[in-house]
Amino acid sequence: MYLGRVIGTVWATRRHQALEGGRMVLVQPIDDTKEPVGQPLAALDTVGSGAGEIVLYVTAYEAAMPWLESHPGLEVAGVDASVIGIVDRVDAGAST
Repeated sequence: MYLGRVIGTVWATRRHQALEGGRMVLVQPIDDTKEPVGQPLAALDTVGSGAGEIVLYVTAYEAAMPWLESHPGLEVAGVDASVIGIVDRVDAGAST
């Protein structure tokens, strides 16, 4: 899992039928101090995240799993990244 910030929505009027009804967002990867790292990526939003929210996302084969589990009958979906959680708080480097 990786941390990211939702920075926009991706609109695709034409897409593969396996992705019909799916919402796509633009995610900027961030580090544990919430600073941007790398390039933004398009991700399938499975949790209803909003612009500016910090999210957890997964990539590779695992990215398709939440979508496939919620759509019985689908065996494959062309998903490279999925938002799987909305982060409430990040505590990095906290000492006790």
